[in-house]
Parts: sequence; structure tokens; C-alpha cells
Amino acid sequence: MITLTDSAVQQIRKLAAEKAADGQLLRIFVEAGGCSGFEYGMSFDDVKSEDQQLESNGVSFLVDETSFEYLDGCEVDFDDGLSGKGFDIRNPNASSTCGCGRSFN
Repeated sequence: MITLTDSAVQQIRKLAAEKAADGQLLRIFVEAGGCSGFEYGMSFDDVKSEDQQLESNGVSFLVDETSFEYLDGCEVDFDDGLSGKGFDIRNPNASSTCGCGRSFN
């Protein structure tokens, strides 16, 4: 399960209204890169056959099978405080993360 906090839901809905084309959902994914080996990504995308369509806090989103293995149990938050505006993925599966919080291993 991947959960979205209330602040993440508000920001996702705002971004979807501004940027998503009809039928597109938020995609949360993991790809090779970053300073720790893997990095998180988010974008609006069309549903693909290998996707899992999940729902949290009233928002549907997509995760491919490979990314789900790394993201299962995560919480996605949105922080617009002094530390900078952006999404934060809290991943209990990561053995370490970089200082920016955008990559892990």
C-alpha cells in the first residue's frame, strides 16, 4: 500500500487541474539514478497495461509493477514550508537516502 497525506492530496488535485490531460492520472515511479542508486519520480500519464491503479485518500494514481516493489509501504507528503516546496516520499524500504531525499538505495 502507498498512502498520500492530506497535503499531498491537495497539491496533486491542484496540479492535475492545471497540467493533466483528460484521462491521465498521477504516476509515481522509481528509476535508476540519483546519488544513492535510485530516484523517485512523479508525472501525469495515461494508464498502461502493466500498471497498478491504486487509491489513497480519494486520489487514484498509477504505479508500475517494478516501482511498486520499491514503494510498497511508502507515504507521500507535500511540504511547502521553509525547507522548500516539494513532495517527500517516506520509504521504510530504503536502507539509506541522500540528503535531498529524492534518491535512495
